[in-house]
Amino acid sequence: MTDRLEDMDVEQCDVAVIGGGPAGSTAATLLARQGHKVIVLEKEHHPRFHIGESLLPMNLPVMERLGVLEKVRALGVYKAGADFEADNARGYNTYAFSEVVGQSPPHAFQVWRQDFDQMLFEHAREAGADAREGHEVLRVEQVDARETWLDVGSDDGREYRVRARYVVDASGRDTFLSGRRKLKRKNRQHQSAAIFGHFSGVERREGGDAGNISIYSFEHGWMWLIPLPDGVTSVGAVCRPEYLKRRKGSATDFLMATLRANPALARRLEHAELIDGRTHATGNYAYDSTRMGGAGWVLVGDAFAFLDPVFSSGVYLAMSGAERAVAVVDRALREPRREMRLLRALEKRQRKGMRRFAFFIHRFNGPAMQWLFRHPSRKWKMEQGVTSMLAGDVFDNFAVWWRLQVFRLIYLACVLRDRRGWLAERRLRLAQAKGRFTGGTLPVDEA
Repeated sequence: MTDRLEDMDVEQCDVAVIGGGPAGSTAATLLARQGHKVIVLEKEHHPRFHIGESLLPMNLPVMERLGVLEKVRALGVYKAGADFEADNARGYNTYAFSEVVGQSPPHAFQVWRQDFDQMLFEHAREAGADAREGHEVLRVEQVDARETWLDVGSDDGREYRVRARYVVDASGRDTFLSGRRKLKRKNRQHQSAAIFGHFSGVERREGGDAGNISIYSFEHGWMWLIPLPDGVTSVGAVCRPEYLKRRKGSATDFLMATLRANPALARRLEHAELIDGRTHATGNYAYDSTRMGGAGWVLVGDAFAFLDPVFSSGVYLAMSGAERAVAVVDRALREPRREMRLLRALEKRQRKGMRRFAFFIHRFNGPAMQWLFRHPSRKWKMEQGVTSMLAGDVFDNFAVWWRLQVFRLIYLACVLRDRRGWLAERRLRLAQAKGRFTGGTLPVDEA
């Protein structure tokens, strides 16, 4: 074994980035711009299928700093807001991003993730990063804070080693370093699974709301409808894992039966057809890592933590977290003595934003949260505060923060009014969090 390693080609770089998704490409672009030699190691080839097509307004400033905003605009469907079912004449409430409390942009985009991810990856290459596809990291050995060896295998049969001064793990739900360092921990509060497909002929909202994401509820979870380019719509359901275990017959029959469980959503699918007859299923294994980084390494995006996608936070948390991590890596390579303090501050900030999303995510299927989304209040601009959260403004805006605190108090009052309903939902959620979904069709489920 030692002889084989000694015979392998060795390459040097300042930063090795594991993974070429939004987090990895963002980090690689910015690090290369700062003059660092960057090697990106992506085990697959773009374009590759990926779920998570809905972006948030707070993504836009990050994309503008990357220099890709116009490219995203060309790829995407204009998203003016999000709508949720309601007890009114229209049957839904629109949370318009133009009405936020803070300064977040008044819109976002819906994108094909395979096109979006490929564009970001190629942009990193254009910025000077050595971005490689079909190159899988097999092993990592850290010698000291500024020397890590990565054994890499390419899909053409070549094996070689990379010696890096720093490692950015953006491996997504593969959680490469977190798993090997035994940092990954399952979320004991929440667990879900998803079944979905892409349709043509889905009815869209009228006028400026045509590109909105629509969220529906049903007995076993919630459903999404995301307008995509070329008249395609992503439609699916995020369910308790136990519900998907009931499946009998084909996945497509089960998906269609599930979507018919909500009459309002079913009406929008009356003239729709499933494209290529393809149905996907995957487990949304909510998790985080006990640490975000250490001397010479950092976790970004889903390699650090994964939340239920109800508020489409994944890509924003990945890209904004990667941007912040770049500042830490750059400073650590120049001033090592400040590294650990900067990493702690980065992790504290990232967890703060995740907690604010998680408060809503964990309770979204409960009767109290459902009632509040069906009956939004504009008193003290509460609705606008929630819209700011939906836009991704969860970190530094005091005007948003205090409104979310008041929302939590109102939520508590609703819980006290219906304690039995809240307790029943909580028991069910915690019971489901103990299980694990099997039978997914995506690579991360099959590994």
